[in-house]
Amino acid sequence: MKRCAPFWRPLCSTGLLWLVLFPHLVLAEDQSQWGQRHTRNMISAETGLPETINLETGENVKWTASLGDNAYGCPIIVSGKVLIGASNAEPRDPRHQGDRSVLLCLDEKDGSLVWQLLVPRIPGPLYLDWPEIALASPPTVEGGRVYTLTNRFEVVCLDLEGQADGNDGPYQDEGRHMAPAGEPAMDVTDTDADIIWLLDMKEEPVGMAPHDAAHSSILLDGRYLYINTCNGVEYSNRALSRPDAPSLIVVDKETGQLVAKDGENIGPRVFHSTWSSPSLGVVDGRRLVFFGGGDGVCYAFEALDPAQTYEALQILKRVWRFDCDPGAPKANIYAYAGNRREGPSNILGMPVFHNSRIYVTAGGDPWWGKRDAWLKCIDARGSGDITRAGALWSYPLKRQSCCTPAIASGLLFVADCRGYLHCLDAESGQPYWSRRLGGEFWGSPLIADGKVYLGSLRGQLWIFAAGTEAAELACIKFDAPIGGTPVAANGVLYVSTLKTLYAFEEAGNR
Repeated sequence: MKRCAPFWRPLCSTGLLWLVLFPHLVLAEDQSQWGQRHTRNMISAETGLPETINLETGENVKWTASLGDNAYGCPIIVSGKVLIGASNAEPRDPRHQGDRSVLLCLDEKDGSLVWQLLVPRIPGPLYLDWPEIALASPPTVEGGRVYTLTNRFEVVCLDLEGQADGNDGPYQDEGRHMAPAGEPAMDVTDTDADIIWLLDMKEEPVGMAPHDAAHSSILLDGRYLYINTCNGVEYSNRALSRPDAPSLIVVDKETGQLVAKDGENIGPRVFHSTWSSPSLGVVDGRRLVFFGGGDGVCYAFEALDPAQTYEALQILKRVWRFDCDPGAPKANIYAYAGNRREGPSNILGMPVFHNSRIYVTAGGDPWWGKRDAWLKCIDARGSGDITRAGALWSYPLKRQSCCTPAIASGLLFVADCRGYLHCLDAESGQPYWSRRLGGEFWGSPLIADGKVYLGSLRGQLWIFAAGTEAAELACIKFDAPIGGTPVAANGVLYVSTLKTLYAFEEAGNR
């Protein structure tokens, strides 16, 4: 097969064989958060995804939607709607001109606009809110409510129906919110977002410090939202503006009130920023929240009772900590900024909970740190400092990694910033194969329909059979880099480049 051709050949994967023999078994479901619910595993039960795609002729291209530019997020699909971050490079509303970060709500059938949240930039130095970057945080949706983080580091609860059913909730200042600083409030229209409540993490009681971009996929557990604060360094990358700010907080989804925060004092050890989102799992009957710190340490906290109401601010109880790079420098860490050989580590991908284990990538910062990085497998059943006792195995990656692993049928797939895709035995950590595909991978692999999907910053969507041999099925070339993770929902495969969201579906299924 020609490499990087813009089509897929008919595949004979296990998933498609089941589809042929038992068409009634096709699973179609929404994707209401990034990764599998709670565990964050990058897998999908979808089958019957398109067998062939041709970008030139439009074969099996259901629809496309412009994302403007610099769109690094991925779509969330729920209740007939598709939510994804965009920029305002191509304004959908002529009233909004200039640089904005945007959350688009599109119709799942045809990609048309339902409503949008337009958020002006934070005034001041560029590093507070990097220009032209699309809204990067994938929303989490439940019960008609959308929870996400804006480019201004605001946790917001939105009405999934937008303003179509009226301006709901205690928050009524949407017109002021969408207007740039110093300009009058704007009229609120039917295609504008409806903000139910808003918590600005830059202000007390959180008091974090912005750096570059806000990225958090909110973990929802009962009444509570677990959010990484994205606390980061100053412009110099050699000091943290708010070392006292928490890295992980818990917010009441009904009111937007801060309920809990970590007490680990992670801030002084954050090398760049805090961009890893939390996961959750049940270990020996105990519900734990797992969090990858900006200090290269993976933490497990006791989850709050999801049904209880807390009146006083809680400090999350740490169950264990695992230092993914115990030999790294722990003091004077900012002296290593720009050092590609040695320095501290951080965690960017999400910890994945699977079979009482945590799988997480950790290592040098891709922008300012050393190139060393690893995939760690941690026994989640311990307590205290489990850096030694909880280490089940470690696999060296070729370079730094932003990736969240994907695990299915005993196989684990992970990618790195040198352009490698790795396949390992999830139990033992023994590698089955490793292929250099070229370009950098900032998104994560998706396992669906018996295949592995992975997009690169070279604009290539790679498809491999999800097996112990490196069976390349296709490589589709797009006209822009792919910075996010492919998503499958309701029989449709979604791939977002930095400029466009593509929805691929078998023509006969529409």
